[in-house]
Amino acid sequence: MTGRVHIEDLGTRDYKETWDLQESIFQDIVQRKIARRNAGLAPKDPGPADAPDLDMPQSRMLWVEHPHVLTLGKSGEAANVVASQEELARLGVQYYPINRGGDITYHGPGQIVGYPILDLDQFFTDIHKYLRLLEEAVIRTCKDHGVTAGRIEGLTGVWVDPASGKSARKICAFGVKCSRWVTMHGLAFNVNTDLAFFDLIVPCGIADRGVTSLSQEVGQPLDQHEVRLQLQGHLAKLLEWQEV
Repeated sequence: MTGRVHIEDLGTRDYKETWDLQESIFQDIVQRKIARRNAGLAPKDPGPADAPDLDMPQSRMLWVEHPHVLTLGKSGEAANVVASQEELARLGVQYYPINRGGDITYHGPGQIVGYPILDLDQFFTDIHKYLRLLEEAVIRTCKDHGVTAGRIEGLTGVWVDPASGKSARKICAFGVKCSRWVTMHGLAFNVNTDLAFFDLIVPCGIADRGVTSLSQEVGQPLDQHEVRLQLQGHLAKLLEWQEV
């Protein structure tokens, strides 16, 4: 059975508000999985017709663009925020320590942020495969625009010109939480992003390489909605999900 995913475009939304929404969806899926397990249902069983509270959990894909914000993952170092609190306040940049993996990253206008909240029991129970497929979808989207991107061993994210050593540039950051095979958080893909805001941090704790955006690589602004649909198409194909 193919995993079923409901796609939602949240537009521009505050980071904390979106985080709370993620947590609510995440907890709903987890609690439904527990109830189904207690009822003796296997992960892909549809559930009894007369008990809608035992239906299969509904995976969700949230797309959003955030106002300026810095987020620090569980394995991150606060010292990787190089700007002072006063400078962040002057620029209108919020700051949140959060419960995903990874280090410090920036979200803001011009960036595609995707939060897959998936019940991996409906897909596959392999978190490393899941992360590689998220990366692959971004790599293929870059290729759609003639940009060579890939992975660098030992470093997180997707990088432009990954074989060029210190000249490689990060174009997409990832940070994921997974519990009971339910995911949350996700990816931040620089499309038309103002890269000057990355000067406020050591992006993802990696000091010796830079960042880039898809528009910078192709030399012109891009239709962000079109890029998002391309990325969504690659995710759907790679994860073999069915939109509902």
